[in-house]
This record gives sequence, structure tokens and C-alpha cells, in this order.
Amino acid sequence: MNKLRHASLAGAAITVMALTAACGGGGSSAKDDYGKAPAGSSSKIGEGYGSGSAGSYGSGGSSQTQAKNAPAKEMTVREAPGIGSVVADSTGMTLYRFDKDTAKPPASMCDGDCAKAWPPVPAGDATAASGIGAAVGEVERSDGTKQLTLAGWPVYRYAKDTAPGDTKGQGVGGTWSAFAPDGKKAGGGKQGEAQGEKQGGAQGDKPNAQAPGVSVADNPALGKIVVDGQGRTLYRFNKDSAWPMKFACTGTCLDTWKPAEPVDKSAVRGVPDKLISTVTRPDGTKQLAVDCWPVYWFTGDKKPGDTAGQGKQGLWFAVNDQGKKVTSAPQG
Repeated sequence: MNKLRHASLAGAAITVMALTAACGGGGSSAKDDYGKAPAGSSSKIGEGYGSGSAGSYGSGGSSQTQAKNAPAKEMTVREAPGIGSVVADSTGMTLYRFDKDTAKPPASMCDGDCAKAWPPVPAGDATAASGIGAAVGEVERSDGTKQLTLAGWPVYRYAKDTAPGDTKGQGVGGTWSAFAPDGKKAGGGKQGEAQGEKQGGAQGDKPNAQAPGVSVADNPALGKIVVDGQGRTLYRFNKDSAWPMKFACTGTCLDTWKPAEPVDKSAVRGVPDKLISTVTRPDGTKQLAVDCWPVYWFTGDKKPGDTAGQGKQGLWFAVNDQGKKVTSAPQG
């Protein structure tokens, strides 16, 4: 009996150690942030959505599964509130591009679980209606299937978009954007544009060491606060939890508070490496964590240095250079 109890306690201790390492001690490699999946884990176009973990993305049956993996046919331009002109397939579903992919040469970095959340659009039977200036092409994926491209960028749908006109994928992870008619990112986003076009497929998921993904800014009101590579203030949410890990910002919350994109530790400046990690959200996407707390940027912050999200609803707070939430102005 004692042996059994000791074995149970030992097993529990190992589990706790493993979970702790996964958050605070594990690395935050950009290759894990929906980059190339290990050999053998590739997801073919036409498979995956609606089975396994993909069920959490709103799949309702075989007809929806087929629609998510169907050819785009005639692509058209639609107006999306708050975003502008976006490209949609023949059924009105929004089409997306991934910053970690590359356009010159075309290459997809979204395999495995990523391809379940973001079903690749098959090449073939695709045409562009008037108003779409981006060239239509194709790229061979790691599993040998052909994927549609626009202006060289691989094309995807988002599994959480369930109705024509949905744009729930816009800004997810800081790396996904709807296509604009010229093949660029809808909404005016330019981050990653030049990098993705210049780097080759094997290097397209590596961060630019000259542009830190996480750094520290001196804010006159709040002191030293953590910001992302665009200078946006990063916030944590009191209703989230670091231990046990819990994500309370879901659904419509994500329209206002965008999960920060994970970064490689080589792209961190001013924050101890041990505080930086990557966590997996309930929908399978990856998010930056500081001191094990998921962090977000606020859509109400219009320029670098803005802190309009500070203290919102008494729940949202900037993070200092030691990973703690900032609840008051610095002393002295």
C-alpha cells in the first residue's frame, strides 16, 4: 500500500515538474509557432478539419469539412467592417495569409495542427474576379499536394469562420491576415511583408534579430513596460491564470485584445529569458507569455507608446521588465 502511495506521489511530482518546465523553463522557438511540423506530421489538403482536435474549431459535419477544403473557384473582393477590402472565395469565405510563410519563393510553414486550424486552399479551379490584382499561382506543400497562392503567398481559410463574410482570423497570433486585393495584408498591415518576400522557405520562420520581438520601453506614467516588436504595449488579463493555465479572453474579447505573437528568445531585449515562453490557447494557436501569463496588445492603442488599455475594467494591466503587472505609477 505504501509503495503504491509513494509511486502515485512520485508520478504527481513528475507531472508538476513537466508542466512547470513547459511554461517557465521551456524555450520559445519560433519554429514551434505554427512553423514547419516535424516529419510525418504533415496534414494533407482535404484532411484534418472536422476530426481530432479540429472539432474545437466549429466543424459541424462532412459538408462543412468539404467546404473548408474546397477549391476557391472565382475569388471576389468584399468589404469587411474595420478591415477594408478583403479577398473571399466563391462562397464568400475570407481567405488568409500567414506571416511565417514566404512569397519569393512561395513556401508554406503551416502543417500539422496549424493546417487543421487554417485549412490550406487547394490549387486548381481558381480564378480572380475584377478588382483582384494579385497573381494567382500554386505551391507544392511538404506532403506533395498543391496549394493556391496569391502574389506568391499560400492561401488559407480559418476554421472558426463559419459564415460568409466572417473575418475571425484577422490578426490571430499577430501573424494571420486576410488578403487584400493586391495580395498584401488587409487592414494596412506591413509587418513581415518585406521579410517574407526576401527570405527563403527554410528561413522564413526565423525572427529578424535587428527588430526585437519583445523589448522594454520607458513610459513616463508607468515606468519600464514590455512592448512588442511594433512598440505596442503588452497587457495581461486578471481573469487569465498562469497556474493552472487558464485563458479567459476568448470569443468577442479577442476582437479588442489580440494575443501577442510568440517570439524566439534571441529576439528579446531587456526582459530575462526565463520569463519568456510560448503557451497554447484552447483553439490551438500559440501566444507569447511573460512570467507564464498570456499577454495581449490592445486595439485601442493607436501608436507605439500608447497605454489606453491600462486599468481597463480594472482587469487589464501593462507588464514591467520583471514580468509583474503594473498597477501604479513609478515612485520618485
